[in-house]
Parts: sequence; C-alpha cells; structure tokens
Amino acid sequence: MKAMAARALWQLAKGNSPICRSITESRALLCFAVLLEKGSEDVQLNSAMALMVITAVAEKDAELRRSAFKPNSPACKSVVDQLQKITEKADADSDLLIPCIKAIGNLARTFRATETRMIGPLVRLLDEREAEVTREATIALSKFACTDNYLHLDHSKAIISAGGAKHLIQLVYFGEQIVQIPALVLMCYIALHVPDSEEFAQAEVLNVLEWASKQSNMTQDESLEMLLQEAKSRLDLYQSRGSRGFH
Repeated sequence: MKAMAARALWQLAKGNSPICRSITESRALLCFAVLLEKGSEDVQLNSAMALMVITAVAEKDAELRRSAFKPNSPACKSVVDQLQKITEKADADSDLLIPCIKAIGNLARTFRATETRMIGPLVRLLDEREAEVTREATIALSKFACTDNYLHLDHSKAIISAGGAKHLIQLVYFGEQIVQIPALVLMCYIALHVPDSEEFAQAEVLNVLEWASKQSNMTQDESLEMLLQEAKSRLDLYQSRGSRGFH
C-alpha cells in the first residue's frame, strides 16, 4: 500500500505546482523522509522519485520553494538529511542514488552559504565509475555554482575546497561524452566566479578551457561557447595579473 501511495503521489506531482503544494502542506514530506530511511526497496524508490519530481517543480516555482523547503523547517531538514545519507553512501548500484542527486540539485537555491555539507559528497561522485552518476552529480553541482544561484560564489569556493578542480579536468579531457559537456559547464562557472583561485591556477584550468574551445563537439552549443569564452577571458585576465605580481 505504501509503495502504491508513494508511486501515485510521484505520478501526480510531476510538473504540477498545485498538487505539489497540497502534498507539501500535508505531512507528506516528513513521511517521505521516513520511508526513504526505513521503507522496503520499492517504497524507498517511489519515495525518492516523488521527492525528485516535487523538488523539480519547486526549483521553478519560487513560492513553493520558499514555503515547502525552508531550511529551518523540520520536514525539509529530514528530507535533506536522508538525501545526504544516500548520496554519501554513494552506492552506484542503488536505484536511489540518481533521483536523490537530482533532488539535491533541484534544492540548490535553498541552501545557506554556511551549509556546504552537500557539496563534498557530490564532488566525490565526480570520481565515480558510472558515467550516469557522474553526469548527474556534475549537473547538480552546476546548479549550486551557476550565476542564477545567489550564493554561487560561496558554493563555487566550496566545490574547489572539496577538490573539484582535479576531477573536472579529468572529466573534460577523458570523460565519456555524456559527462564532458556538463563538466565543462561546471568548470566554466567556477572559473567565472573564482578566477583568482590558486587551485585553478595550479591545475592549469586555463589550458583545459583553451583546449575545449578548439573541440568542435564542445562548442556546438551557442550558450556554452559564450560561457566558455567568458570564463577563459576572466581566468586569463586574473592569471596574467597574478604572474606580473610574482616577477
């Protein structure tokens, strides 16, 4: 029964703000958190999928996001705690991992600057052998670091501090095709927001961006090409200033 109820809510909530509002105004979020922790396998999966679609609606609906996912509300805290546990466990064979990663990305605008506990587990997943998992972790991190996120500077610094630079370089150079582009997007956002990063300078990220700008498969998308050129110019400006300062 629980599995069927969670599945029904997942299907009903998909892309539907009023339904999501009704679900979140009841005690359903708290229930999903409990089911995600203690439910049977199918109950856990349906609960994770329901949370993924509800957070996807909340990502685009600021009013729903503010009312349902206040950082200090017990229901939101319980949900985030469970999402974090599953992401930290990082079991690539688990069907729960990808919907939980997506849900965290969807909630990226709800985290405070000081709340960086989600960043570390996501950065560690950049080293995951499963390309699909790595791709989703990269996309989720981009939602923290993108310019649209008010706290993009704090989140970008947290990604660097968690060791993100070396993983992103590997992914842009050697990652599977489904991972390369999202990794490049994330690298560009961080370069744009933290151009004076010592870690980025030492990792020679500018060289990676130069290389990427010459790859036809990475410059087909007009918005990505613009982002890449902007990141490259900004990094070049700061690093040339820095090198002049050392001589």
